Amino acid sequence: MDGTMPEGEPVVVKLGGSVLTRKKEAARLRPKILHRLAEELAVPGGPPVVLLHGAGSFGHPGAVRWNLARPLTDSSQRAHRLRGAAIVSTEVRRLHGAVLQALVDAGLSPFSVPPQPISLNRGGKLNHLDLEPFRRALARGGVPVSFGDVVLDEEWEFSILSADTIAVELVRGLPSRRVLFVSDVEGVLAPASPGQRRRPIPRLTADVLESLRPADGVADVTGGIRAKAEAMLAAAGAGADAGLISGLRHGALSRALRGESVYGTWCGPQVP
Repeated sequence: MDGTMPEGEPVVVKLGGSVLTRKKEAARLRPKILHRLAEELAVPGGPPVVLLHGAGSFGHPGAVRWNLARPLTDSSQRAHRLRGAAIVSTEVRRLHGAVLQALVDAGLSPFSVPPQPISLNRGGKLNHLDLEPFRRALARGGVPVSFGDVVLDEEWEFSILSADTIAVELVRGLPSRRVLFVSDVEGVLAPASPGQRRRPIPRLTADVLESLRPADGVADVTGGIRAKAEAMLAAAGAGADAGLISGLRHGALSRALRGESVYGTWCGPQVP
């Protein structure tokens, strides 16, 4: 990939819930990984960063339990849905607080940008997102930090707004020409024969997207790897280089922020 980065232009970084939490264990943080990634974000001389994070095991299981990724089909369930939205939102903020603290500990100056007051969904899809809070934090030298959350929905009352969706809107609106999706895998993995290790597909294309299915075995209300690939291609369509890299590989995030070549799956105008 091209290592150049326009001076002062922010990089959008999304830390996946899969790398920050143990997704098969309710509300279980991976503190050592979180603090290492925070230190990598504080790389000296790096570009401005807008940070997003997923909900992982703090949000996905509850969203499944309370059916927050589906329309409200029974009006008698309104109070049940409201209660579920409040519980999931509160749990996600526990993770958000841990992320903010890790960034402060690493020497960064994070500013929380909760999605609820600045966004509105319609039918489970983003209808509006106000980017001004992100711009104001960046203009003052801070690190705006947002996250996947339960937000108001004009048709469903409440629904899920994925951090991947926020990432694409930031690429389009700030603008930004690089977005990094940091996960617990090394990229979009190619199929492999039994006994062989699955390796990342270096270049993401529409044909690769069509072959993907959401991962089995964990609660994921945001579409799994296929939705991630869709977000990457959308970011590329908006003019950004998009990469899916492993947060478990030490130094990968800091190298990607510096514009160095990093093992993973990439797409975008500057990706060869």
